[in-house]
Amino acid sequence: MSTRDMTMIEAINDALDITLARDPDVVVLGEDIGYFGGVFRATAGLQAKHGKTRVFDTPISECGIIGVAVGMGAYGLRPVPEIQFADYIYPGLDQLISEAARLRYRSAAEFIAPLTVRSPFGGGIFGGQTHSQSPEALFTHVAGLKTVVPSTPYDAKGLLIAAIEDNDPVLFFEPKRLYNGPFDGYYDRPAKGWKNHPDAAVPDGHYTIPLGKARIVREGEGLTILAYGTMVHVAAGVVEATGVDAEIIDLRTLVPLDIEAIEASVRKTGRCLIVHEATRTSGFGAELAALVTERCFYHLEAPVERVTGFDTPYPHSLEWAYFPGPVRVGEAIERLLAAD
Repeated sequence: MSTRDMTMIEAINDALDITLARDPDVVVLGEDIGYFGGVFRATAGLQAKHGKTRVFDTPISECGIIGVAVGMGAYGLRPVPEIQFADYIYPGLDQLISEAARLRYRSAAEFIAPLTVRSPFGGGIFGGQTHSQSPEALFTHVAGLKTVVPSTPYDAKGLLIAAIEDNDPVLFFEPKRLYNGPFDGYYDRPAKGWKNHPDAAVPDGHYTIPLGKARIVREGEGLTILAYGTMVHVAAGVVEATGVDAEIIDLRTLVPLDIEAIEASVRKTGRCLIVHEATRTSGFGAELAALVTERCFYHLEAPVERVTGFDTPYPHSLEWAYFPGPVRVGEAIERLLAAD
């Protein structure tokens, strides 16, 4: 299969284009996603190609967007609603938690809700407290929802197609800092693009990446780093700069979670670092730490460490103090390796 170098935005656009062409039941909806092509241009050109009944704008009502998508799914369509920023998904929580997550269970599978809610999330773009949040833990706590976070263009396309073809509701959180290039956390250095990056080579046509299958970014023996989204690249940058023999696992999907890959890695290395952008308390890192402790306790040579955002609203003026950057990740690695 031939490949092309793509940005993450281009890969997402390609995934939507392919699924719209393959399946007449797929519809794309959201604020400004039609003629304008979306605030980040992820849907650019799709309305002109597939028509206004397949790709259409909605009123500014996140609850309405998700509620309509639930109804569409129940009656046979595969809606892909976009929430412009994950910070604005909260008005739709009741539709996701009380309706989408439960529909297949309470109807004994007579109805399903096969919607894929796409939404940019995370920080690193000076978006402040209303355009930088990472709400993934809210959704991983709800039985019946699946949560996906890609970190590369290749994964973004394959995971998004898999999510759209899945019969369960999926939250697809796109790290907006990675849309146009990888980001190793050094905000004061020139931005990098995806061109010539090995994970930017995206196959043409249809392919999927199974939900629930993690990716080993780098094999190692010294410690395990569990990450997703932008933090995969931050961790990889620190490991490359320091030469630490770390195994980096990109979780890709938080629910379903590749527990087998996590357990195998931590049992091998005996040390585990978890990094994510979201606030620390009750973040997904807490679930990972509990899981590692339950399953790998007698193999651990040091306490599990977490590097996360702080328990405050995402600050605009102190973004890089809040962001779990290379310095904090590097210090945690040093502590883990020094522990007896």
